[in-house]
Amino acid sequence: MALNFKDCTLYQLDETFNLEQIDDCQVLQNWLSKKLEISALEQQVITMLQKNLKTHVYDWNEVELIQFFIGPIFSLLNFSTKKFSLFAERPFSGTVAGIDMAGRPDGIIAAGFRKPKQPFFCFQEYKKEKDPEGDPAAQALAAMLVAQEINEHKHPIYGCYVRGQHWFFMALQEAKYCISDPYAATRNDIFDIFRILKVLKQMVTELVEH
Repeated sequence: MALNFKDCTLYQLDETFNLEQIDDCQVLQNWLSKKLEISALEQQVITMLQKNLKTHVYDWNEVELIQFFIGPIFSLLNFSTKKFSLFAERPFSGTVAGIDMAGRPDGIIAAGFRKPKQPFFCFQEYKKEKDPEGDPAAQALAAMLVAQEINEHKHPIYGCYVRGQHWFFMALQEAKYCISDPYAATRNDIFDIFRILKVLKQMVTELVEH
């Protein structure tokens, strides 16, 4: 049996790997609630990007959403270093409970300079606002399960999926996972989204250095 990330559903993953979605998840809450300052320059750029999003989010396809909003947000955060980077559409695979799983996540944060080596936390699946294809939560979770195996269950795995203006953050620890309420990038939530991603960069940096 083999699974492609893009074909997965939450029901299928729950049944296949005996997973449980939980509501009270301290691991996720610790990530989402941590405070970090957003500079005046960052606020200015974020506000500009948000204005563009508000105008076009209902019409953009997935590529346009990535190119004109999500990509610039990640460029502002600058996840690309000599030790780890944000990689897009790279082949990613592994074996979970004897089942081969593979796909091309829209984005992964992994150790490595020219190509991903050790995956760390965040796996993205970006979907357009209207009529998205597939189950983005399941696609992200499937990639997170593979990352958990590669990391030998040493730490929680964090993920995120985006549907148009709405961002959902995820955490996986052993066989339990949780999904946040949506953060709307067209509202003031956008500053929380940026802060959460900035915290993620700090977490990845600390892990790499240790």
